[in-house]
Amino acid sequence: MESKEMKMDLAGREFKVTNSPISTYATGYAIVSLGDTVIMANASVSEKGKEGASFFPMVVDYQENFYAAGKIKGSKFIKREGRPSENAILVSRLIDRPVRPLFPKGITNEVQIIVSALSADLEVDPATTAMNAVSIALLMGGAPFEGPIGAVRMGYVDGKIVVNPTYQQVADGKLDLVVAGTMDAITMVEAACKEISEDILLEALDIAHQEIKKICQFQLDYVAQFEIKKIEAVLAPVNEELIAEVSSHVTKEMLDGISGQTKMEVKAKIHDIEEILFEKFADRIEEGEVSKGDIAEILNGLMEKNMRKNILESEIRLDGRKIDEIRPVSIFRDVLPRVHGSAIFQRGETMALTITTLGGPGDAQVIDTMEADINKRYFHHYNFPPFATGEIKPLRGASRREIGHGDLAERALVPVLPDESEFGYTMWLVSEITRCNGSSSMASVCGSTLSLMCAGVPIKRPVSGIAMGLVMDKETGKYKILSDIQGMEDFAGDMDFKVTGSSEGITALQMDIKVKGLALSLMREALDQAKRGRDFILEKMLEVVPSVSPQLSKFAPMIMSMKIDPDMIGLVIGKGGETIQKITKECEVEIDIKDDGTVTITAPDQEKGAKAKSWVERITYTPEVGEVFDGEVVRLMDFGAFVQIMPGKDGLVHISEMKNERVNKVEDVVKIGDKVKVKIIKIDDQGRINLSMKALLAGNAGAAAPQSSGSTEHKEYAKGGEGEIVEGTSSVRKVNGE
Repeated sequence: MESKEMKMDLAGREFKVTNSPISTYATGYAIVSLGDTVIMANASVSEKGKEGASFFPMVVDYQENFYAAGKIKGSKFIKREGRPSENAILVSRLIDRPVRPLFPKGITNEVQIIVSALSADLEVDPATTAMNAVSIALLMGGAPFEGPIGAVRMGYVDGKIVVNPTYQQVADGKLDLVVAGTMDAITMVEAACKEISEDILLEALDIAHQEIKKICQFQLDYVAQFEIKKIEAVLAPVNEELIAEVSSHVTKEMLDGISGQTKMEVKAKIHDIEEILFEKFADRIEEGEVSKGDIAEILNGLMEKNMRKNILESEIRLDGRKIDEIRPVSIFRDVLPRVHGSAIFQRGETMALTITTLGGPGDAQVIDTMEADINKRYFHHYNFPPFATGEIKPLRGASRREIGHGDLAERALVPVLPDESEFGYTMWLVSEITRCNGSSSMASVCGSTLSLMCAGVPIKRPVSGIAMGLVMDKETGKYKILSDIQGMEDFAGDMDFKVTGSSEGITALQMDIKVKGLALSLMREALDQAKRGRDFILEKMLEVVPSVSPQLSKFAPMIMSMKIDPDMIGLVIGKGGETIQKITKECEVEIDIKDDGTVTITAPDQEKGAKAKSWVERITYTPEVGEVFDGEVVRLMDFGAFVQIMPGKDGLVHISEMKNERVNKVEDVVKIGDKVKVKIIKIDDQGRINLSMKALLAGNAGAAAPQSSGSTEHKEYAKGGEGEIVEGTSSVRKVNGE
């Protein structure tokens, strides 16, 4: 294939596509760059269909290569890059979602998409470049794909909408929005927002689509330079005769009768009709001419078609709700006795049990990515076990869907979390979906808010979420927007539009559609309807949990913070970490130290925390001239005795400062281990401490203290500072047990 290269300007950066010098044997491939970020996309498409495929067999994998950013993987023992990171999985999903609907319905051709980051400029997130690269690779391979799609990231910084923002602009701004679409319309939206308004979001979407059109035209112009062999879509066989026969036995009344408040009610009515059909086709089923699965699938298609018709023509939903009506909401707070916070949020049949666990700064999650090492003090995990839908499946760890839903719920709450300076805890949220009939991710958002409030986490404002749906007649353009969709409305509908937010604005957004695109006017209508739904749900939440609990759980760890001189960090850590390990072990605490000297102690209770804090205070205490200590003799010299006045700090009592009269030998006055009362009389420029015993003898008060600045303070410290609690007044500190 002849080498070709094209360039365009994308928000001030050079966007380039080429097919050389790197080449592959994939059906279609493209090397796409944006600035110094280089992405290789490979799309392998089979010309034959996969036998027995019941769904479109497409797999997307995005590979973060650490070499792309000039990094070596952080693990000391494993350097080969293995299983994908959560970020790589999220980008894989981001690519899959706008691409999959643009293949023909019922296609069975196998498609494998592998996207590799070869170079990363560490300025702009490579995800949208990867999405654009995949679209070009599919076009170059002649895939039966109704593309191209274009993708762009949008930001909102200092009151201005920014196209293709940098990492820093995203961090400083209020919006991180990824938009994908075709020449005609927007097809996918993913956003993290810091409580922005619907108007700003819609304006950003409008600008994004203008950029997407340019990117799509650029792709078409590039591909037009090549002669590309088109691959025909192989569709799953459709038995039109059997469909007609089954349809003749299913009346409109039977289909309209498939309704109910619960999933099980609806399923029971479907099974009743199935049994009627199985009986009518019993002979042919026994002979193997048709299968029960084929008949059930046809019935399911008839039911979905009838459900859509009833919604469009009569606004009748399966459970009898109005199109903007929310299912009944039930909330239970503090349901688990020993966890730090818990709540159940139930909407209709969907139930999320969300648990909050609080930890110290050292419990933050460290994520080693291609771009940077990230410390997360808040993270949310979403679990969707098979019993949530009454199924039996093996457990194989978190699925891509679970990771995606967990990320969405996490993004929804981040904007309202307290600052670290206000609340130094690490927060781990887990949502256990125990029952599901649609909108479980939004139940997790609501459950997370409630759980955090029950745990006493001072969030700025509560957040609620809702999943919106759509049923559209592709021929007439007639549509109905549905609030709080349940499972069958999701599967048979044309849109899954999840919106979360507080009273101040939107915090997260995720939209996937099955039609070719949505007009902005329809999206505005959906956002307005979602706002009314969110407000209703939030009101129900606040009826049960009106405010943040005033106190943390008694089982939550206690956090204490203090500031030390950064030059003394080494003293607290000790040689090879010996000192800090001793403190953490004997006090049963965790200690985290920042470079600015901030020391955070995480303890199971007040007593152990105070014990550790006291120990650190003693290690880092700076003595002053005039202070008095009960010390211990630790070393003898001909010219005097060294006395430990606190852990790690010794001072010299010169032989002339031991008694009022002349002392011939130090051993005549003290021996190692003696407890002596001493006073600091001088601290030289090198920090060496000169002590006096005789200054405290009767008649010598105030003598030999030329550097003293005021009152005398008496302190007592035990040898080694074995973590004893120091208590007392500002003038006297006494060690327990002494």
